[in-house]
Amino acid sequence: MTRIQILGCGFDPVTMEEAQAQLASYVVDGSPHLVITANPEMVMKARGDQLLTEIMERADLVVADGVGVVWASGIIGDPVPERIPGIELAEGLLRRAASEGWKVFLLGGAEGVSDQAAQALRRILPDLKIVGTFHGFFGSDQEEQEILEQITREKPEILLAALGVPRQEKWLAAHLGTLKVPVAIGVGGSFNVWAGVDKRAPLWVRKINLEWFYRLVRQPWRVKRLLSLPVFVLAVVFSRFRQGR
Repeated sequence: MTRIQILGCGFDPVTMEEAQAQLASYVVDGSPHLVITANPEMVMKARGDQLLTEIMERADLVVADGVGVVWASGIIGDPVPERIPGIELAEGLLRRAASEGWKVFLLGGAEGVSDQAAQALRRILPDLKIVGTFHGFFGSDQEEQEILEQITREKPEILLAALGVPRQEKWLAAHLGTLKVPVAIGVGGSFNVWAGVDKRAPLWVRKINLEWFYRLVRQPWRVKRLLSLPVFVLAVVFSRFRQGR
C-alpha cells in the first residue's frame, strides 16, 4: 500500500473498516506493530522533529485522525478515504478484543485515570480482559522499569498509551521491540474520555467536523495547540502551489 504524503508525513489510505481489519491481522500475526493516529498538529511537530518523522515512517499503520489531514489530502489531489478518529479506532479494537479474548494494557493519564478508564470499559464490555494499568506521569528509571516488567509479565495483545504527542509515539517506538506487543497505539486523551474526566463533542458536532471547536470552547487552553493549524493550512496550500508549477 502506497502512503499518501502530506508535508513529508505518510498516511495509509484506509477506511475505518480496513484499519480495524489490519489491527486484527496484527494480533493474529503476533509480532510487534506500531500504529499511529496523526492529526495536523502531529504533522507540524514532525516537521521540526526528525525522530518523530522517522518513527512515523517506520510505523506499521498511520491513519488520518483529523479533518485537517483529510482536507489536505484532497488539496494535494490524493485523498484519504475518511477521517479515522483515534478514540473510535481504539474502541473498535477493544470491542473485538472483548469478543476474541485478547488482553489489553492501559498506560497513561493522570494518577488514577487509567484505573477509572478500565472500570468504565469493563462496564461497557464485561468480557474485556484489561490485564494492567499504569499512570503516565512516571519519571524515574525505577518506575519505568516497573512498567516494562509488568507489561512483559502480562503479555497483552494490545497496548494503549495515553502519554500525549509525541511522547507516546517515542516511548512505544523505543520499547516495542522489547515488549513485543502485537498492537501498540498512542491514544492521546482517550483515557480521560472513558474515565469521564473529559467529554467528547455530541455526535452531530462530530458529523459536521467541528469537534476541534467544541474542544476549544470547553478547554480554552487548547488555543496554543491550535496555533499550528493556520501554519499547517498555509504549508499545504504552498506545497500544492509548488507541485502545480
